Amino acid sequence: MKDFNKKIVLEDGEEYLGYGFGADVEAICEIVFNTSMVGYQEIVSDPSYTYQMVVMTYPLIGNYGITDDDYETKQPTIGGLIVREYNDLPSNFRYTKTLSEYLEENNIPGISGVDTRKITRSIREKGSRKVIITDITTSKEEALEKLKNHTIPKDAVAKVSCKKKWYSRTANAKYNIVAVDCGIKLNIIRSLNKRGCNVTVVPYNTPYEKIVDLKPDGIFLSNGPGDPEDVTEVIELVKKLKGKYPIFGICLGHQMISLAYGAKTYKLKFGHRGGNHPVLNLKTDKIEITSQNHSYAVKEETLKGTGLEATHKNILDNTIEGVECKKDKVFSVQYHPESAPGPQDSSYLFDQFIDLMKGDK
Repeated sequence: MKDFNKKIVLEDGEEYLGYGFGADVEAICEIVFNTSMVGYQEIVSDPSYTYQMVVMTYPLIGNYGITDDDYETKQPTIGGLIVREYNDLPSNFRYTKTLSEYLEENNIPGISGVDTRKITRSIREKGSRKVIITDITTSKEEALEKLKNHTIPKDAVAKVSCKKKWYSRTANAKYNIVAVDCGIKLNIIRSLNKRGCNVTVVPYNTPYEKIVDLKPDGIFLSNGPGDPEDVTEVIELVKKLKGKYPIFGICLGHQMISLAYGAKTYKLKFGHRGGNHPVLNLKTDKIEITSQNHSYAVKEETLKGTGLEATHKNILDNTIEGVECKKDKVFSVQYHPESAPGPQDSSYLFDQFIDLMKGDK
């Protein structure tokens, strides 16, 4: 048995020894866990994991490698990856590189051989907190000192948003969408293209006037990392856009819509991450299995008087998972209807967005 060469230390002193893969660098992040059984490529390339180190609860990671067609962003910003068993010999005719090679190329550290069940239980019981991945020779005291002196940055959306507008067009398009990029996943854009939408992706801080100049049929507010209250530019933008165009928001977009209408958000103890969260559709009384990735939620009691109505609720903890304002043709969900791979129960929401724009036409 080879010797451990890496370890992680949590800010409360918990320490786990393991084996490094990916980039041989030290990193400090917020530790979170994801319960998905597949889709590690989509997870490590999801901009919403900026400044976060992800514990995968599924025990075997890396076994199908990395493929060229399944990225959620071209430049990954995940802080690190923690797995039970890492497989560096993928079996998949589509794979073009290993997970470790991909992480190394993008300066992202990984660690395997640790007890991910114990770590996950710790996060559930004590909540998300800071973690450092470092060399085995680093003492616990030194690691704790580094954690104590490190502050997780608040510029996550500014870091991942595009710096200038770009286009994703499709044949025989019927609608023009402006997507406000707070860390948008590529499969959201694919989902809109597939439904006959040309998409113009703009930076998160694009002024209202420039968006109007693009003559959109609808506005999309994307997912993204961090605290929604930090993204004041988009909250103010929604206040100007609501009632003028159909608006659809996902995840961070959902939270920012709620804040723009006057509701409040709060941070969850350990968040929702994974492709197996049951959500009750309050309109149909049916349960949808959803893919989720967020640390914050909308306070239900603060929706009163805002003009927003709850449309979906999480079965596990009763948190709000969707809202709408029928008068303004605005709606949003906390989860990811474009999930890939993952449950497809909620893809109808893109069709709902199309129907709103069709009504305006």
